[in-house]
Amino acid sequence: MQLAKVIGHATSTIKHASLQGWRLLIVHQMNVAREPEGDPLVVVDKLGCAVGHTVVIDSDGKGARELIGSEKTPARWYTVAIVDE
Repeated sequence: MQLAKVIGHATSTIKHASLQGWRLLIVHQMNVAREPEGDPLVVVDKLGCAVGHTVVIDSDGKGARELIGSEKTPARWYTVAIVDE
């Protein structure tokens, strides 16, 4: 699990069937000093996160498959929590 800052939403007219109806966010991972680190990621959002929120994300493939309800989903990253600051 890692902290990340929501920097936008992804819109897709064509996507994998397992991702139909799911919100996709663009997030930037943060280091321990809460500074952006690495490249932005697209994550599946079930919590209704907004731009500017600090979130906890996870890359557990099994967790993503269980969340989405499909063994064939290409999703890897998903939101776990919104950090209350």
